[in-house]
Amino acid sequence: MTAPALAQFLRARRDATAPESVGLRGNDRRRVPGLRREEVAMLADVSVDYYVRLEQGRETGPSAQVLDALADALALDDDGRGHLYRLAGLAPCPRADLAGENVDPHLLQLMDSWPGTPALVVNAAYDVLAHNVLGNALFSGFTVSRNLLEKVFLDPASRSFHADWRLAAENSVAGIRLAEGRAPEHPRIRAVIDGLIEASPEFARLWAQNRARGKRMEVKEFAHPAVGGMTLRMHTFDVAQAPGQQLLCYQAEPGSRSAEALRLLGSVSAGTYTPPAAAGDRAAAEAPSAERRST
Repeated sequence: MTAPALAQFLRARRDATAPESVGLRGNDRRRVPGLRREEVAMLADVSVDYYVRLEQGRETGPSAQVLDALADALALDDDGRGHLYRLAGLAPCPRADLAGENVDPHLLQLMDSWPGTPALVVNAAYDVLAHNVLGNALFSGFTVSRNLLEKVFLDPASRSFHADWRLAAENSVAGIRLAEGRAPEHPRIRAVIDGLIEASPEFARLWAQNRARGKRMEVKEFAHPAVGGMTLRMHTFDVAQAPGQQLLCYQAEPGSRSAEALRLLGSVSAGTYTPPAAAGDRAAAEAPSAERRST
């Protein structure tokens, strides 16, 4: 990474850090939305001049000690701290071509053995490389795009599919920012980012905030057009045999309304769903036939 990228990240995170979150007192007369440069320098125990040079891209090669202090001053989480290190060139970045687009056949078999669990495999750019039947049904197919970020920002249906679309959008952008930091030369990641900056003003605005955060185990709220609301826990696993690929699985609480919605969605997607019969039809079906009554 270059000094300008580090400088942009520091400026964006400083603007987004509330004084109260790092033990400072805020007030209404502040002329900046977050911390002042002097405050970051004080919290990190570096000179103001040195910190200003970092933000201006004129200082390169900060030490690990300085980076740790800056991460604490800006209240960065583990993902943000790792991203800061990579921007400063102190953490190895994986090769852009380590993982291909092919998914291990044994992983595909495993996904297909989970008929009640939506599952997807994505690459570092969040392209969907594979899915099981229920994974495809959960996202109502990938007609607009097979990229999860493009689906969030370019598919109009995503606004109603995600119960909290803004949160989903923020998390998606933070995820691709972290991926870009890990593989800055990855052509597909770059293409997705550049395309969305041009096509979506909302993506461009969130991208400028410079948040970096990976996918974790988290609860997702969906409003599926076929089966209604669902609360699903998302689990994310790195695919060890294919660096850059991730397995995403969605799980409902057993016995919950969401679990029943997933079961119904599985029936609909498999073509085995039968609508409940009308009362008269049920009575006719349950009554013994004339032939049986005569025996």
